[in-house]
Amino acid sequence: MKKVLGLGAASLTLAVSAVAGGAAAAGGAVSAGGAAARWEGERYVALGDSFTAGPLIPKQHGTPAGCMRSDRNYPSLVAARVKARLTDVSCSGAKTTDMTASQRTPLGVNPPQLNAVTADTSLVTVGIGGNDIGFGEISIGCGLASATNPLGAPCTARYGTTIDQRIKETTPKVAAVLNGIRTRAPQAKVLVVGYLRLVPERPGCWPVVPIAQGDLAFLDGVERRLNAMLAEQAKASGATFVDAYEGGLGHDMCAASDRKWVEGIVLTSPAAPIHPNAAGMREVADRVVKALNASRDV
Repeated sequence: MKKVLGLGAASLTLAVSAVAGGAAAAGGAVSAGGAAARWEGERYVALGDSFTAGPLIPKQHGTPAGCMRSDRNYPSLVAARVKARLTDVSCSGAKTTDMTASQRTPLGVNPPQLNAVTADTSLVTVGIGGNDIGFGEISIGCGLASATNPLGAPCTARYGTTIDQRIKETTPKVAAVLNGIRTRAPQAKVLVVGYLRLVPERPGCWPVVPIAQGDLAFLDGVERRLNAMLAEQAKASGATFVDAYEGGLGHDMCAASDRKWVEGIVLTSPAAPIHPNAAGMREVADRVVKALNASRDV
């Protein structure tokens, strides 16, 4: 999302300084099982925004550098486990429009992501939609508002039901992306990957995560509704939805450093603020592999 999930240039500089020199471990608890045999050598394309790309998780690689892809993001981990040939075109800051149009980043231009999906593509994962509803802007706005009313619900009062309208407007855009994948690779297995849980409903951990107590349920509800919309669109298109949110309580931004899957403003491991860390990427990779093992295609 352009300022938080996609990272603006100023926050990028600060975040790089905060985590420079860090290292992240790879791994995974879920065996690839039958998925390894099914997808070995097959072409796998990963599409998505920064929750797919993994900004600031070492080691960053790929072009353009402004997409901030990690070689320990979930597509990289999944590809290694199932032995697929990965083409990762995910990019921090991406919206649904960047699936069919070039995306400018602070360090280069990313071609339209759907260009990577071709007739020989066998597997596609896509994580998109958060930037379309402006979740980065919402998170920043809620954080600033909390400074004046940490026990109240200033963000809820500010946004009200406007976010529901944004999700409604994003729905056909996500449907169009999934249709574009089907058109380009009719035989591909497609998985829509949801967003990891960011905050608990209560009591929060202000000011470490600067969200007012009364706004936690609001922000969590926004994320729940976004994920529900993604699940509905996945089902409608014949794709598989990978639920990254479920079970995230206690692994959110307020969790202990050795348990969290998503970093807060105050970083405890190398990752971008309000983004998955290496542990979060491993968790999502586990869930993707589990979905592949459960697939009838295996």
